[in-house]
Amino acid sequence: MTGARFSANLISAVSGQGQLRFMLTKGRVTAAVFIDFLRRLLVNASAPIFMVVDGHPTHRAKSVARFAAEQTGMLALFHLPPCSPELNPDELVSNNLKNHGTGRKLITSLAQLRQMIVSHMRQLQKLPNLVRSFFHPPTTRYARA
Repeated sequence: MTGARFSANLISAVSGQGQLRFMLTKGRVTAAVFIDFLRRLLVNASAPIFMVVDGHPTHRAKSVARFAAEQTGMLALFHLPPCSPELNPDELVSNNLKNHGTGRKLITSLAQLRQMIVSHMRQLQKLPNLVRSFFHPPTTRYARA
């Protein structure tokens, strides 16, 4: 299968304390899927979650804003300015995955791609110092807790 391409949709969130949470989805990332991810983040949360999000239409959906407002102070979304991926520490998760997890590897099926993504993301979860380093560049330092 020379030239075959596969894609997957991944949602992730990082904290300045080195935590990483992720969710691999089978379909498109819709507002409902994003809300499901936010619900999972809130399970057993002992402190409010402050989430930096980019300008993806899903993040700006009215249903997402409504969901965040209904969380009685346990969830706040902060929207980055347009075209500013350098301000988003979570972009460094994607870069890490592409540069060290799936990039330049022979991938022969969607199942293999999904397995490689999950495996790499679970490895990242075990490396809190690396995750914390995503908050070290001058452009992401603002987001440290």
